[in-house]
Amino acid sequence: MTKRIINFGIIGCGLMGREFASAAARWLHLLDLDFEPHIVAVCAQHMKSTEWFSQNVPTVRLATTDYRAVLDDPEVEAVYIAVPHNLHAQFYVDAIDAGKHLLGEKPFGIDLQANEAIVAAVHAHPEVLVRCSSQFPFLPGAYRIGQWARERGFGKVIEVEAGFWHSSDLDPQRPLNWKRRLKTNGEYGCMGDLGLHVLHMPLRLGWVPRSVRALLSRIVNERPDGEGELTPTETWDNAILACDVETEDQAFPLMLSTKRIAPGHGNTWFIRVLGTELSAFFATQNPKQLAYLPYSPGDVQAWRMLDMPHTSAYPVITGSIFEFGFSDAILQMWAAFCDELVHGPDMQQPFHCATPEETHLSHRLFTAALESQRTGNTILV
Repeated sequence: MTKRIINFGIIGCGLMGREFASAAARWLHLLDLDFEPHIVAVCAQHMKSTEWFSQNVPTVRLATTDYRAVLDDPEVEAVYIAVPHNLHAQFYVDAIDAGKHLLGEKPFGIDLQANEAIVAAVHAHPEVLVRCSSQFPFLPGAYRIGQWARERGFGKVIEVEAGFWHSSDLDPQRPLNWKRRLKTNGEYGCMGDLGLHVLHMPLRLGWVPRSVRALLSRIVNERPDGEGELTPTETWDNAILACDVETEDQAFPLMLSTKRIAPGHGNTWFIRVLGTELSAFFATQNPKQLAYLPYSPGDVQAWRMLDMPHTSAYPVITGSIFEFGFSDAILQMWAAFCDELVHGPDMQQPFHCATPEETHLSHRLFTAALESQRTGNTILV
């Protein structure tokens, strides 16, 4: 099979940039695909951050501290950008204007104004594919819930809850970083950092919040600054958003939560859907287990536990008896982006990466949540 090679540039050589490089190196795990990414250019603020790529990724031929050099490279067809939120509008718009297909990190702008600038650039360049990174819906349990929802298997939805929790900030001695500063992370705090992951599936399934009542918490008020001093933290640690959804044929509550301080949770993403005909729950705490409750009138109401095999949106060499993990979800997400880039609406499976329009809906929600916190009121989104 002749494969279409997609030459990528990475702008931002941190944790997620390395994850993409690892996914590209594992492309041979995917079966029967006619496309493959090659990383040919990398960019970081400091050259030292690019050294790992030059040493470990043989296709890299350009390493630079100037992101415009990546965008000006005619051999670079697409870029992955993972930089602090305050740089999103400038970097993303420049990439789109340069005609580069883009997979960018959430939240697609530090605030609503920045997000609208990115979305405007997307509309001005319809020939460019632009998507936002969000890997959790590609986990087998989550993907199955998405299939059930597309098939309208839940019947009438009673309520939905989704969240992303971790506990690294429970330690008050953890040093201050850019995600705890308004200048670089933005006023959304944990919502901007974690919220698109929580919203990706609900928004894709048409469950768009109509209003929100927000409870935002700043739990650790100061942290070490790395120079022996304590510095005030400036962003929200935890957020609980009570929303209502109204579709053409039903209305139900949607509970969303993003938490940096959730004791005992290393990195837990979850979604729970309760319906009149089917209910389901999946969490990354137990990634092989999918809980579900099918129901017909008069039946016994009993939850069942399915030990999920290694099934995925794109077939892989891994046997179904083995476990699916985070790196597998990243690989599946990248396959979806490349599939859509090459095949458009004829991509191999129906779940594509998060869209700019979905990021815009998330920004509208987070902006309303900030207003709800200030006023104590329920705010229309």
